[in-house]
Amino acid sequence: MGSVRVTGCLAIAVLVCLSMVVGGVAQRGIPRDFNTWTPKQTRYSPDGRRVELLLNDSRAAYTGMGSKQTWLFGGLGAWIKLPANDSAGTVTTFYMASTGPKHCEFDFEFLGNSSGQPYLLHTNIFVDGIGGREQQIRLWFDPTAAFHYYNFQWNKDLLVLYIDNTAIRMFKNIENIVPGFMYPNKCPMGLYLSIWDGSSWATCGGRVKINWNSAPFIATYQLFRLRGCPATMGDQASITKCQNSTYAAPGKSSQTIGTARTRQLRNIRKNYIHYNYCDDKNRYNETQVPECKYNVL
Repeated sequence: MGSVRVTGCLAIAVLVCLSMVVGGVAQRGIPRDFNTWTPKQTRYSPDGRRVELLLNDSRAAYTGMGSKQTWLFGGLGAWIKLPANDSAGTVTTFYMASTGPKHCEFDFEFLGNSSGQPYLLHTNIFVDGIGGREQQIRLWFDPTAAFHYYNFQWNKDLLVLYIDNTAIRMFKNIENIVPGFMYPNKCPMGLYLSIWDGSSWATCGGRVKINWNSAPFIATYQLFRLRGCPATMGDQASITKCQNSTYAAPGKSSQTIGTARTRQLRNIRKNYIHYNYCDDKNRYNETQVPECKYNVL
C-alpha cells in the first residue's frame, strides 16, 4: 500500500454488475486465483465469485489476500463495495504491486469516514521503490451503497486508473522525453486486496480513530477481470515476452489519452480533486516532478 500525506472527508450513488473473467474465460472462483492471508476474517460466496474481508477488532486489525499470478501490462479490475456506516479509521485497498525494495505499485486506497461524511479515494504510484505521487479525489457517489467497478489499464505507454469507465488518473511513459524518468515497464505485479486499521492517518489526518463498536467492517469484492500478460519477477524471458506482447501495445486508442479521457480527467481535476502532489509546492518544485507537465491530472 502506498504512503500517505493529506486526508479529508463526500457522497451520492450509482450501480451495476459484470462477469468474472480471466483472459476472457469465465473464472471458477476467487479462491483458486488468490492466496488468503487471513482465512478467519475472509468469507466467500457459495460460488466463490465474491469475497468479503472483515476487520473485526484491534487484535485482528488487518485482513488481506493477493493473487497467485503476476502480470506485466494488462487490464485488471473488480467490483467493490466499501464498509457501510461508521468506517472512520479504516483503509480499504485494491492495488497492484511487485516484490522487493525497489518495487512498483499502483494504489486505490479508500479512506473510511464517520457515517454520512464525504468519502476520499487516495491513489499513489511507485516506480523502482519511489512513490510520493499521491492524489486524492472526493468520490461523487456513495461507495457503500452499491458495487462500483475500479480498474487499472496498463500498457507500455500509459497507465490509467478508472472508476465505472471514467478515467480518474493517468501516468504517461515519458522515459524518452525526460532524462532519469522511470516508468513501470519492467516489474511484474500481483493484485492485492485488504482492509486495515489506518487510524493514525486515514480519517481527517488521524483525528478520527476507528470505533471498534461498529465492527465488523466489511469490504466486498466480486466479479474480477484479470486480463494481462503473465510474467514473473526475475524471469527475464517472461518479462521480454510481455514487453513485446499485444498487452504492451494494444493499439493507439489505448496507448494515447484521447479527447474523451482528457475531458474526464479535466472534470475530475476541476470538481473532485482534494489533493494533488503536482500542486504541492511545499513538497516539490517543477524539476522534482517532471511528469506533472505531461499529465492532465
